[in-house]
Amino acid sequence: MQNKITKAIFPVAGLGTRFLPATKSIPKEIMSLVDRPLIQYAIDEARAAGIKEFIFVTSRGKSALEDYFDHAPHLEAELKKKGKDDLLEELKKTVMDSGRIAYIRQQKPLGLGHAVWCARRLIGDEPFAVILPDDIIAAEKPCLQQMVEAFEENPGNMVAAMEVPADRAHAYGILDVKEDMGSLVSVKGMVEKPKPGTQPSNLAVIGRYLLTPQILENLEAKETGAGGEIQLTDAIAHEITEGRDVFGFRFNGQRFDCGSKSGYLQATVSFALSRPELRDDLMEFLQTVVNMDQAAQ
Repeated sequence: MQNKITKAIFPVAGLGTRFLPATKSIPKEIMSLVDRPLIQYAIDEARAAGIKEFIFVTSRGKSALEDYFDHAPHLEAELKKKGKDDLLEELKKTVMDSGRIAYIRQQKPLGLGHAVWCARRLIGDEPFAVILPDDIIAAEKPCLQQMVEAFEENPGNMVAAMEVPADRAHAYGILDVKEDMGSLVSVKGMVEKPKPGTQPSNLAVIGRYLLTPQILENLEAKETGAGGEIQLTDAIAHEITEGRDVFGFRFNGQRFDCGSKSGYLQATVSFALSRPELRDDLMEFLQTVVNMDQAAQ
């Protein structure tokens, strides 16, 4: 098995019900975070990690997502005519070269593991990445790039991990740690959404994975787990029982859960404050809001 990872799966078949009615006509993945859709952050992170082939697992109603990565001849011509070269360059970054991107339909919502399994024929016998666009990670070095560098020295299944409060562990897949080596931890078990008080650690799996092709064979069994869905964590945990390496990777960066309204708003404020042209006006507004709230109390 080669160690070079050049393919990534983006599971984007979800309905985005937590953002209704906005997602009635707009796929959640192209909702804007400041001035770029969520999916663009995921694509940029993948590119920085050396990904060359992008596989989207979609569902009905996601045509706007596909259009986003295509050329927009009329808009491009207008920007060129008006001399808006900076915007034209930004627009070009959204276009994916022919043959670099593929779309696979997940016809039934059977879980993350099933979504990954749907892309099996395009992955073949190669290690691959899985990126969940809901998880936006602000980092000096992109999270997936950090993981790829670690994977090259420690080949095996690897999941991004972060510490979570004990009362939130039930919302995540949690690692049972065998050996803590700092940024890398060796894993002896994984529990998907443990009952409160039963979690083996406070290290939670978040939406970045580097996986060996054996995972796809494990998913072939289509065994259901938590929530009656086919869980990716179960397929990874099976590798542990077979004596193969599974690692958790503590990444450097701040993760925002943009699958929730609160996380999405937090990410919007954080990313806007990181932009020099927006920071001062936004800070002044936020301070005004805080002062008004304090006065009302």
